[in-house]
Order: sequence, then structure tokens, then C-alpha cells
Amino acid sequence: MRTDRHRQSVNPLTAVRNLGILAHVDAGKTTVTERILYFTGATHKRGEVHDGTTITDFDSQERDRGITIFAAAVSCAWDGHRINLIDTPGHVDFSDEVERSLRVLDGAVAVFDAVAGVEPQSESVWRQADRHGVPRIAFVNKLDRTGADLDTAVASIRERLHPAPLVVQLPIGKEDGFTGVVDLLLMRALVWSGDGDTFTQGPVPDALLDEALRRRRLLEEAVAELHPLALEEFCAESTISAPTLAAALRDLTRIGEGVVVLCGAAYRNRGIEPLLDAVGAYLPSPLDVPAVRGTARGAEEERAADPAAPFAALVFKVTSTSTGRLTYLRVYSGTIRKGDTVTDVGAGRSERVSRILRVQADRHAEMDQAVAGDIVAVIGPKAARAGATLCVPDAPLVLEPPTTADPVVSVAVEARRSTDTDRLVSALVRLVEEDPSLVVRTDTETGQTVLSGMGELHLEVAVEKIRRAHGLEVGVGRPQVAYRETVGRGVTGLLYRHVKQDGGAGQFAHVVLDVEPLEAVGDGDGSSALEFVFRSTVVGGRVPQEYVRAVEAGCRDALVEGPLGGHPVTGLRVTLTDGATHSKDSSEMAFRTAGRLALREALRASAMVLLEPVVEVTVTVPDDAVGGVLGDLAARRGRVSGSAARSGTAVITAAVPLAELFGYATRLRSRTQGRGTFTTRPTGYAPAPSSVATV
Repeated sequence: MRTDRHRQSVNPLTAVRNLGILAHVDAGKTTVTERILYFTGATHKRGEVHDGTTITDFDSQERDRGITIFAAAVSCAWDGHRINLIDTPGHVDFSDEVERSLRVLDGAVAVFDAVAGVEPQSESVWRQADRHGVPRIAFVNKLDRTGADLDTAVASIRERLHPAPLVVQLPIGKEDGFTGVVDLLLMRALVWSGDGDTFTQGPVPDALLDEALRRRRLLEEAVAELHPLALEEFCAESTISAPTLAAALRDLTRIGEGVVVLCGAAYRNRGIEPLLDAVGAYLPSPLDVPAVRGTARGAEEERAADPAAPFAALVFKVTSTSTGRLTYLRVYSGTIRKGDTVTDVGAGRSERVSRILRVQADRHAEMDQAVAGDIVAVIGPKAARAGATLCVPDAPLVLEPPTTADPVVSVAVEARRSTDTDRLVSALVRLVEEDPSLVVRTDTETGQTVLSGMGELHLEVAVEKIRRAHGLEVGVGRPQVAYRETVGRGVTGLLYRHVKQDGGAGQFAHVVLDVEPLEAVGDGDGSSALEFVFRSTVVGGRVPQEYVRAVEAGCRDALVEGPLGGHPVTGLRVTLTDGATHSKDSSEMAFRTAGRLALREALRASAMVLLEPVVEVTVTVPDDAVGGVLGDLAARRGRVSGSAARSGTAVITAAVPLAELFGYATRLRSRTQGRGTFTTRPTGYAPAPSSVATV
């Protein structure tokens, strides 16, 4: 039932939970967040995505499109715990928002569709959380849907994500008849009312008792395999008590050895209260995670999550609102109060904090101070950007910023009225400040202003934001993808002499280079990257070490533009094999120039290959539209890698060049009468056919 536990005010650091909601598009993240806010008493009306009444999807574009675009922070209380929650986007184009959020979170709830199981983007965000070491629990949502099956969803978690799924609940009823769950730890039944506002606790129904006992036994065996103390009790008693089981689940969650799995139907308000209990029971507090590490005066330093320690916080989001510039912080150590002056270490400037706000999406509550473990917004800093460290002036510390992926799609933008050009420039500057995954540059050849981002939808949302927020009429060119160039077959022994005499000190540098291809490296989640490697095999001191470093710097300068089309060059190894110096005329500048010009000449002599970005496309279509969709994918140079049937629909997976996907959403809708959907996930770069190499 909806209890008054959220009214308890105990909020020590051990009771703080900083967590994110992660999932694929349409798995129900925002609905889960809305129900959490409702059942904790933070709101008094349930927001619905389809009605545009959600708290966290407050932006007009989010409500129009029915998807989460911007990570939204909210705060609530449950059973003595303070929960700082971030609802993250599920679309791959906004994965950078997820990355910045995960950087400051201590735990996460991964939401899965009970029909679809693990979907492409839920797998991607899971891997992102792996990289950050964020403990997770899983919530299998939409058990009230036709075709929903908890066991199938759990099997997909085991097969695709590879943690040990530790299922702690058994559904009562199937599909439309889903009414509650059996708590396998306490062996009790929780049954919700028709509207889901209340639930009753009782004994396990007789019809489910044998199955509940069997699953409880499977849970005990799975935990005993992973946890030494649980194994000890299991061997001695042939069972594991509920307190020992709960403690073991907590330990396994925090070290990532297992993932606790709960289930429910958020839209029908079923399963949220046990999920909140699990957040408090299994996910870590700021005291349970390792102390944050940073760099202070050139040495690595730890800062404990202690309100009395020197203040240090990481900026993970910046937004501009009608009330001013909001800078979102995760406070890692110390205390910050209204009126304090802090230092933006990276920029080397002081900032004054005039207000501190507890954030409820687009609503804010004033606070006098924020302490270690808090996620808050502040007003006052004028220039701090996402990734900046704010700290006290007398104890500087630089925290590692969130990584930002390289943009893959670009469009040319221009103001339709020449008088609006300056306003457009100002709007673009603010846009990039709020979203670091967007890049603005001026094309030196065409003079056009080019906006680059993570995908078509990302750029579409960015341009629409300029139109709505600034009232500008903006013209947009056709999207262009970020091509790369690499070496297919290199050269050896390329000799380059740089000699220049124009009066006074001359320049002399003599280098010999080998250039060869370098294999791609990556972590298997679509973020593979081709590297540049430089090495020197010069012996006998023929090229001093400081000149070797200058040659490497010159080579890196040459990688900016390749010979095929002026695209960045990647995926090569350069070896300095020999060289010569002059006693008077050699210098670092001369060798840097020689390195740059030598590599340019070597690339022109090499067999170069154009690389194009490739994405994995997962298309869900009705059975009767499969043929047409497969033909269309083939026409787009797609390589189908798998297909599966799922209750009247087919799920097709294919690798498709990103350049071929522009306009695909409209084409897919027309081929499937609006019933087809698709998602994409970057998988890296692949050689482009010769017909594309003229771009």
C-alpha cells in the first residue's frame, strides 16, 4: 500500500542513494520514475508520457516526441533514505547524456521490457555502466503486456549482459491477469488493488507455493555459488536465512558479481514499492563506493565523502533557463553554502555560488547548503562547463571529466535572415555549452557553419531547440557523416630532407619514415577506435630524443587532413628509422616541420582507404512487411546479421553505413503503414566502396 514511510526525515550520508534509471527506448524508464515520485510523495498526481504530463520529460520537445531527450534530476525520500534520481534518455543519439549521468551516480536501476527483454540500447547503457563500475539492480517492466514473460527476459539478461541474474520475485498472474508478486526472500505475497494505489501482504497462494519454494531454492543455490558466507550457511543449514540472503545480495550487487531482478508493471502502479525497498537495501550509499580520486598539484589524491573535508564537486550538466544558468553538481567531498566562492580549476577562475537548489526536474527548492553525496544545481557560476571541477581555492583538485564521444553526423546551418547571423552564433555557443557532444565549426572551404552531433535525431532536436528557445528561422543542409582515412598499404624508407636558408639561422632536418596500417582496437560495444602509434628505432643518437618527440608532433599535425578528401587520418603506425642533424641549423621546429611534411608525402605515396561510420540497426516490423524491409536494407548496403520472430513481428538486425540511413525513418513508416520501428547503435568504421571515395 502507499505508506507514509517517505515522511521520515532521517537522512544521514549512509541513507543517501544517487541512482539513475537506464533502459532502451520505450522500456518504461520515465513511467517508472513518475511512479517513484508518486509513491514517495514527491508528487500527488501520476504523470503519463502519452498525456505529456510527466515531471521529468518537461521539455516541450520531449512531450511532443514522447521520448526522453535530456537527463532530468529529481529527489525524493523513502523509508528514511534520500534518493537523488536521474532519468536518462534511452535513444542512442543521446548516449552522451547517459555517459555524463553515469559519471556522477553510485547505482542504477536498469529497466527491461518483459516482452522484448534486453534490447540494443539497453545493452549499450549496461556496458556504459560497466565501464563506470556502477552497481545495478534490474526491473523487468510491463509484465501486464501480451507475450510478457519474466523467465525469457531473465534469460536474455544472462545471455547478453552476462551477470548472474538473481531473481527475488515470482509474478502472480500472467499478462493482463498480473496482479502481484511473491517476495522470495520473506516468502510473502504482495497483491495490488485494481488501480495499484494500495497492496496487501499475505501468505503465498497455495497454487504458487511449490513453484515459489523451488525458485527460492534456486536463488539460494545461485547466491551460495557466489558468496562465501552464504555458502557457509547453506552448507551448514541446507538453507540461507532471509537476513543472510539480503546481506549477500547487497554485497554481490555492489561488487558487480550479480544483479538482483525484480518485476512489475509501472503503468498499472504494480511493483514500485518493492523496487524502492530494493534501492535502499542493495544499492550503495556515497560511503559505500571508493573515495573519489583526482589530481592535486600534479599528484594523485583521494577525497573521502566527508562533509568536513575540503569541498570538491564535478559539473555534469549545464542548462539555461528563464531564471538563469543552472550548473548541476555532484558534491564528492566537503560542504558548499550560499555565497561561497569556489575555483573552477581547469579554467583557473573563481566563481561565486549565489543559490543552491534541490532539483525536481524543472522545479527547484532553495537550500542553504549541500554536502558530500548531494546532487544539486547552483546558480552563480558563469563559465563552468560540463566536466569542470569546482573546489575550495586553498585545496585544488581536478576530477576526471566524463568522456565525450566524437560526433558522426554534421549539417550546415544558417540563419534565414542575414540580420539574425549574430543571434545564431550566440545560440550555437549556448547549445554547445549545454551539450558537449555537439560541435560547431566553420568550414574553411565553404565558409558554412557546421553543426556536428551523434545522429540525425540529435541534430534535429538541437536545431529545433534553437528555433523554439531563440525564435530563429534556421536553414539546415543535408546531413554529412564524419568520414576517416586510413592506410591500406604503407611505404617504407621514405626519406625527407627539410633544408631552409633565408638569412640568419637556418633549418635542417633529415628523417626516414616507415608507414604501415594498424589494426582497430575496441571494447566490443561499438566504441572501437583506430589508433595512431609512433615509435623510433633510430640508434646511435643520430636523432636526439627531443627531436624524436618533435617528429611525432609533426606527424600528428599531418593527421588532420588526409590525401583522399581532407578527412582525418587514423589507423596507422609510423616508425622513425633514421635521420640526421646539423650542429647549428637543427631545431625542434625544423624536425616538427619535417615530420609533418614527410608524413604527408608518405600518405600520398601509400594506398589510402576511405572509412565510413557503420551502425547496427535493429528493425522491428510486422511479419507481412519483412520482405520489403529486407530489400530496402540491401539497397542501403546493409548486411543482415540476424532475425527473430516475436509474437507476430520480426526483429531484423543489420549493419548499415550511417550515410545510407538518412531519411530511413520516413521510408520505414511508409513500407510498414507506420507499424515499423528501428534503433541504431554505433559499431565503428568500415572501408567505403570506391563510389563513395570521391566525397
